[in-house]
Amino acid sequence: MSAATMTATTERQVVAFRLGEETYAIDISYIEEIIRMRTITFVPRAPHYMRGVLNLRGRIVPVMDLSARLGLPTHDETPQSRIIVVEVGGESIGLIVDAVSEVLRLPEDHIEPPTQMTGSESANYISGLGKVNDRLVLLLDVEKVVENAGQ
Repeated sequence: MSAATMTATTERQVVAFRLGEETYAIDISYIEEIIRMRTITFVPRAPHYMRGVLNLRGRIVPVMDLSARLGLPTHDETPQSRIIVVEVGGESIGLIVDAVSEVLRLPEDHIEPPTQMTGSESANYISGLGKVNDRLVLLLDVEKVVENAGQ
């Protein structure tokens, strides 16, 4: 066995998606499923970023507009829009994104700590910056994103 074979680089598997012009990613371990847009029932008095709830095979799942949660401009839904259903702390929540692009394997040594993006509301939710070829992927801290989401 060569030395190169023995130095296994640990990788993080993430699902990459678009919000506006930027590529974000969520660790695949949080993802239950990715579904097409469907009817979302409005819930009065919910925070501005909560779109409502949907019935997913008999389960009521709250749905969040991820762009609004991150303080980004929101966009009209398109045929590429998706709802990423994640599970955090035993609870499921849907995250509306502009498009899901791919599953990436990011070597840990290609992930940098988040820089100080002053004045950016979304900076609080970024856990790292992944370098993939010539582009950057913003890694979301899903637990922080959904923390206190319904309040």
